[in-house]
Amino acid sequence: MMKFKRFTAISKRILLQIIGDKRTIGLIVVAPLIVMTLVGFSFISSKEVLNRIAPGLICTFAFFFTFLLTSISFYRERVSGTLERLFTTPATNIDILLGYLFGFLPLALIQATLVVLYSIFILRVDYEGNIFDILVIIFLIASISVNSGIFLSTFAKNEFQIMQFIPIIFVPQIFLAGLIVPINDLPIYFEILSFAIPLRYAIEYLQTVMIAGESIAGIMDSLGILIGFNLFILALSVISIKYTKQT
Repeated sequence: MMKFKRFTAISKRILLQIIGDKRTIGLIVVAPLIVMTLVGFSFISSKEVLNRIAPGLICTFAFFFTFLLTSISFYRERVSGTLERLFTTPATNIDILLGYLFGFLPLALIQATLVVLYSIFILRVDYEGNIFDILVIIFLIASISVNSGIFLSTFAKNEFQIMQFIPIIFVPQIFLAGLIVPINDLPIYFEILSFAIPLRYAIEYLQTVMIAGESIAGIMDSLGILIGFNLFILALSVISIKYTKQT
């Protein structure tokens, strides 16, 4: 019970702090909707094209904006000395990590949900599957993005370096995840490399649900891959927090 109170207290503080920051709220709510609106108007005369690429765009934008939110917010926690003060409390590294994870995750899920609902009900993207099944996949990729943001921001010395992570981490995922070029059309060495890209699986599964109309139960075994990515990056985040504590 004491451990539960420790990380929930951290999560509550982070939530209240972010909610009070208007710029961050803009990043969470306004920025993704503006981008999705631009996409919708770009394909206003090509509805079939929009329907085909929508699953990939939804996953990609959910991943991208969640990563920005988490990495920048966690970096600010470090430089403000808040994270260092937490190291002096009885809270363990796991308590701290879970506190930040569950502090950022609800906002990431709100953001992802807005992107999905806006795409379906405002941009009128056609879909075959169940909205709940769609959201499950988006939630999984959003949680991977949260863990990635925590892990990578540990090594940033300023916010500009966080921006430098984008072309290194994010851009390759776009090209290797099948968003621009189908994975089967990639050179064999890139196709093999794509198996290590979590965004690839999120896009593939969301296409299966939204376009083919498959239920979440039908791809439950496949979703284990995204869950595995979550656990792996979560473990890396634990290691990175230990690194921060030592330095």
